[in-house]
Order: sequence, then structure tokens, then C-alpha cells
Amino acid sequence: MNMSIARTNRIEWKDAPTRSVDAAGTKFAYRQLGSVSGVPLILLNHWGATLDNFDPRIVDGLAATRPVVAINSRGVGASGGGAPLTVAEMALDAIAVIRALGFAEVDLLGFSLGGFVAQDIVLKQPGLVRKLILTGTGPAGGTGIDKVGAVSWPLILKGLLTFRDPKFYLFFTSTANGRRAAKAFLERLRERQADRDKPITLAAFLRQLKAIKAWGRQPRQDLGAIRIPVLVANGDNDIMVPTANSLDLARRLPNSELDLYEDAGHGGIFQHHEAFLRKALEFLAS
Repeated sequence: MNMSIARTNRIEWKDAPTRSVDAAGTKFAYRQLGSVSGVPLILLNHWGATLDNFDPRIVDGLAATRPVVAINSRGVGASGGGAPLTVAEMALDAIAVIRALGFAEVDLLGFSLGGFVAQDIVLKQPGLVRKLILTGTGPAGGTGIDKVGAVSWPLILKGLLTFRDPKFYLFFTSTANGRRAAKAFLERLRERQADRDKPITLAAFLRQLKAIKAWGRQPRQDLGAIRIPVLVANGDNDIMVPTANSLDLARRLPNSELDLYEDAGHGGIFQHHEAFLRKALEFLAS
């Protein structure tokens, strides 16, 4: 492990410094915290997400027992280059970053688009990944994934018209529980005051959407080839990457377990972050 980055322990996510690493011909922004020993857990986030979109409660909880590294995709936030148009390219970039950071073996946690990338990483480099956590995500060619844009644009517009972050509508149910969880989650994302990441550009946002659509239309992958332990988690009412995809993943991955959260949407792990964190820590430690 690169010891210059291993000193980022004993700090909270809101204070973790933003660093960069040269990989695959550009600079990638990342933040690291947690223990200096153990298998590192790499975090890969959703469409349009920068480093500031990782849930502080989940990151801090995971970092209590292991090194945790959150990375930005190419062309996103403070990372250089142009955003890739395919999940496969994103996976190759992530592999290059992991190698550049000096890690020989990692665990992966991918949320939504990050979950697509995580699956592709394991298929491309099976010896690199020890355990895999897939949340709010689905397989290549999965149900409704090519329609993420069509589902999202009206709610993005609603967010603009109501002066709310679109994730309020996209990630959470419209019930009282969902609305309370949405407010709490968005407040957590504002906890970091200094050294915030650059917002994603519209060009990168649209390029990522093209990659999502292509993933939804590409042929199914051989998920039976993924023999490592996998935890699949989602809300029971995900409208962005329909929950049926989580069920499909759990059926097709031979060494998987499934957690679905009631009255929860795409951001089910944020709404039920305490339950998810307990399960994730138990899964990673077993």
C-alpha cells in the first residue's frame, strides 16, 4: 500500500482530504480514511455523483474497521479527462486507479451506476476482488435500466421547480417515512463544509446517462462466473433501477445474499443506513 495515502485514518468522512492519483493517462480524485490495515473497500457511486454524494454515515461506519477509498470516475468532479460512454471503460479506469493506489486485493461497494461498474470489474479482473456489495443496481440488460433517463427527467424537473435536490424524489418513496429519510440524507450530504468536490458538468452527466442506457441494452453477462461472496441490497420500491433487478442479481449470482428494505426506493441503503451498515460490516467480516 502507498503509505502516503495510508495516513488518512482517524478522521471523519466530512474532513477526509481530497487527493489525486495518476492512472490510465489522467488524474483521478479520491478520498481515503479508516484503518491502515485490512482489505481496502472501494466505493463507486451513482449517475451524476461526485465525492460529496457518498453518505457520511455509511462511509464513517465502514471506515471504523477497514481502509475505505471513494473514487471519482474520469471526467467527474475533480477527476481529469472526459467521462466515458461505456461501463466497460469506467471499469478499466477503476481497475487502473486501484492498481495505482497499490492495492493487490480489494472489496467493492457499488451503488447504482457504480454497481454496474463493480460487476464489470469483477468479470474483467476476478482475482482483484475479494467481496462485492451491489446496492440499488442491476445486471447488464436488466429490466428498465435503459429507461433510467425517461424515468428521471420528469423528477429532475420537479426538483428544479420545487427547489429541491432531485434525489428527494428519485431516491426515496413519497410516503412520510420516505420524505423524512430524504430530508435527513440530504442534510448529511451538506455536512462537509471545506474542500468540497467540483460539481459534475452537464456534459459528463449526459455522457454517463448514455453509458447507463447502453448497459441496459447490452447482452446479459455471465454472472455465474462471479464466484466470490456478494451482498445485494435495495429498497423494495426502486423506480430508477427497478427492484426486480436486485432479485435477478441475487438469483444469478451463485454466492449471493439479498437484503430488501420496506417502504424504500433507490436510496434504500441511505434510508435504512443503520441496518445496511450492520449487514455490510457483518458481510465483510465473515
